[in-house]
Amino acid sequence: MALHVELVTPEKLYRSDDVYMVVVPGTEGDFGVLEGHSPIMSTLRGDATLDIYATQGATPEKLSIAGGFAEVNEKGLTVLAERVVEEAA
Repeated sequence: MALHVELVTPEKLYRSDDVYMVVVPGTEGDFGVLEGHSPIMSTLRGDATLDIYATQGATPEKLSIAGGFAEVNEKGLTVLAERVVEEAA
């Protein structure tokens, strides 16, 4: 099974798909989220990078985001970002 991820900005639903893992830039430190992760809420660091791994061992897709919140629950991971800045290199 996979982790369902939704990346939302005030303007739109930026992304909604199933992935292997996401590394979230929380204000108290980065944390990895896999399918079945315990429920958690965290604020996000401003101007940070979200690392999205499509499959195990894959090179991560890096998305620059600016602030917001992340919530993990039984449905997956929702990232409420103030904005998606750009795709990082």
